[in-house]
Amino acid sequence: MKRDQSNQLYAVAQQYMPGGVNSPVRAFRSVIGQPIFMASGDGAYLTDEDGNQYIDYCCSWGPLILGHRPPEVIQAIEKTLQTGTSFGAPTKLENELAQLVVDHHHHIDMIRFVSSGTEAVMSALRLARGYTNKNKVIKFEGCYHGHVDSMLVKAGSGLVTFGTSSSAGVPEPFAAETIVVPLNDIEAVEAAFQTYKDDIAAVIIEPIPANNGLLIQSKLFLEKLRVLCTAYNALLIFDEVISGFRVHFEGATHIYDVVADIYTFGKIIGGGMPVGAYAASKAIMEQVAPLGPVYQAGTLSGNPVAMAAGIAQLTACLQDNFYEELNEKTQYLVESLNEYIEYKDYSVRLFHIGSIFWINFSKDHHVNSADKINSGGMEYFKQFHNFLLENGVYLGPSGYEVGFISRAHTKAIIDTTIEKMKQGFDFVFKV
Repeated sequence: MKRDQSNQLYAVAQQYMPGGVNSPVRAFRSVIGQPIFMASGDGAYLTDEDGNQYIDYCCSWGPLILGHRPPEVIQAIEKTLQTGTSFGAPTKLENELAQLVVDHHHHIDMIRFVSSGTEAVMSALRLARGYTNKNKVIKFEGCYHGHVDSMLVKAGSGLVTFGTSSSAGVPEPFAAETIVVPLNDIEAVEAAFQTYKDDIAAVIIEPIPANNGLLIQSKLFLEKLRVLCTAYNALLIFDEVISGFRVHFEGATHIYDVVADIYTFGKIIGGGMPVGAYAASKAIMEQVAPLGPVYQAGTLSGNPVAMAAGIAQLTACLQDNFYEELNEKTQYLVESLNEYIEYKDYSVRLFHIGSIFWINFSKDHHVNSADKINSGGMEYFKQFHNFLLENGVYLGPSGYEVGFISRAHTKAIIDTTIEKMKQGFDFVFKV
């Protein structure tokens, strides 16, 4: 495929933006080639600035659960634009989206809209500390919670360790308020609580970790987290910026039947617009200003255009069998490819939950923590990713990223994808 326009645009972009991008993973540093500049999206397809078309499984990193430019979302945006773009004052659309979420997510009473997933997590952590009057937070290796200072940490040595900064610009005292433990290791969590039992405000986890591979956790592990948090008067925070409204309207809580104290949302809740949110019980949320002492504000929070997009998209998600159909399509893709992989005896496997899937170049069938990811397989992913691009299939440009299926992905489109991915696996393994 010719990429002259993309290459020219990237050369210009590098003059004005760090690395030529506004988010690091877009830079294609983990795959072959340079970033591809997209011109348009339609349904399950992306078209780049050179006119090349791709079946899109990135879906803007998850929020496009209905596909690109779904009619109901576009109509809602266009209608709202006729009245204005931002007022810095309440609108009835905020009420409508809040009611839609609270009425259909039976484990929250109140919600606060923000403008990104990172902002939602930052606010949820402050709320947990303010509500409990404690300081420390437990997080897990392999879970990403946005670029919040205290969450940009990695584990030190030992079973239970304070985090150390994984980014320049994060003071070590910030990182030291975060305790980093391995995923799927309840003994490490118990040890952390026993050591710092009087000062742990919360445990934060992606209940469906999908930022560093798809590290599916056991129901028992999440249940034990719930028990420990209750026992030590700490709050359990489910970061569902990716999994919320993606695997089910009630997210991981529906899948695992484990209830968190605070939920963070993003991606799908905005219908493709920049929206995040955090939500909890009335008792917890009433600690947020102006009712309580935990301050959080945002000029563009509850933006009317974004609220309208979210209402339209979440209303579509509530249609009968919506999630069942997405799950069936994803399962069909994954099982068809895994059957072929097993027949060929290739060192690769696909995992999925709901409409999220992940391609891991390893024969391991149980990858539930970051240390089990085969880093050597990333070289295979580079070749696979490039082959798919040349054959009209777009995946996120990193082997650690997951893929998404939308309402717009028909069986015929998925069948085409299956054939192209089979060819890609043959190419990678030189068959």
